[in-house]
Amino acid sequence: MYSIIDIESNGAGYRKECIIDVAVYRYDGQKIVDQFISLVNPESDITPFVQKLTNITPKMVKTAPKFHEIAKRIVEITANTTLVGHNIDFDYRMLRQSFQRLGYEFKINTLDTIPLAKKLIPDEASYSLGKLVKSLGIPLTNHHRAEGDARATLELFKLLVSKDTENEIIQKQHDETNAKSYINKIKELTQDLPNEKGFVYFQDGAGKIICSDHVQDINKFSKKVFNSKSKKWETIQKNVEQINYELTGTDIIAKLILNSKGIKKRETLAFGLYHRNNKYLVEKNKLNKVEKPILKFRSFTQGSKAVQFIGNLEEYNEIEVFKKKIEFRKRSELWLGQGRKLGEKLFIIIENGKVMSYGFYELFTQIQTLSKISKLKIDLQFQSTDLVNELQLALLRGDFETLPLPK
Repeated sequence: MYSIIDIESNGAGYRKECIIDVAVYRYDGQKIVDQFISLVNPESDITPFVQKLTNITPKMVKTAPKFHEIAKRIVEITANTTLVGHNIDFDYRMLRQSFQRLGYEFKINTLDTIPLAKKLIPDEASYSLGKLVKSLGIPLTNHHRAEGDARATLELFKLLVSKDTENEIIQKQHDETNAKSYINKIKELTQDLPNEKGFVYFQDGAGKIICSDHVQDINKFSKKVFNSKSKKWETIQKNVEQINYELTGTDIIAKLILNSKGIKKRETLAFGLYHRNNKYLVEKNKLNKVEKPILKFRSFTQGSKAVQFIGNLEEYNEIEVFKKKIEFRKRSELWLGQGRKLGEKLFIIIENGKVMSYGFYELFTQIQTLSKISKLKIDLQFQSTDLVNELQLALLRGDFETLPLPK
């Protein structure tokens, strides 16, 4: 039993796309036994490119069902089948991430008609769906619409099955795609990891954490671990059965979490901001053993951006005004800024120049009193100089709203 699928997305950034059109044909090897075709309201914009490609406009999807309204139907029609598609990795990823947003894990065996076609129909000029089915004489109506592309994929799949007279190639392709191999293990564990900053946790079959770290790109780091030939990763590669993560968003949030967990992960701040001859400049700290840098940076590029920002604000030309702006020692304030995800805010409590605690709250939550904040706050175990420096940079950029501490 197979479910032949095609999905069109709204064209948003990688991993942020939403489904706008879906078609599924349940096929028993002889005939279509069920089908589901629907536009989907993405609850977000459709890029001009996708609108032109698919002829699907925002007006068309405005009254269409949202994904959560069709999710049950998708589960029903694909149940106990192999999911078949032309470049199935895309369609499967779109389904997985759509279900993940609902808190549901969607897993199914898959089969891709592209590698099958390359094996069974070699020497074609192109294996894109449009050009391939045209070459084979398979009708394709409404190209780049889910219904038309899914129906053409079904007809292509029928042809591939008929050409595989011994059922060897399709079975081999199916077994390779869904086998419990190391390559498939890597693919399954990493395929939905975000390309974002955060803590990553490698766990064994019992859920025990065997490796954890804070990284700049969770997806890239995890794949690097699996692809490494270094002996230090061998045990992890062998024993890991699941990967979990905790997004941190900004560098400040990452540092706050590290400080609250008591993890001392020192960062090298090799460059500094100096003021000479009425000018701000960036240079390596070790080259200047006399002056103390006003601020420190991870890289020359980060420092250069800060200098450019300072230069655009006339009031910072006066060095004492600038120093007062970023002075931290005597502050007793509540800072409000960007959280880890959309719709979330970060708060930081600073008392007498010391970062005491932080926490998160939803945009609709009111936190005007300390008693309310105390229920949400997470206390810091220590305050690193790296954290203070990062907060001073945030002051410079205006990333936070600073308020007097509520009573």
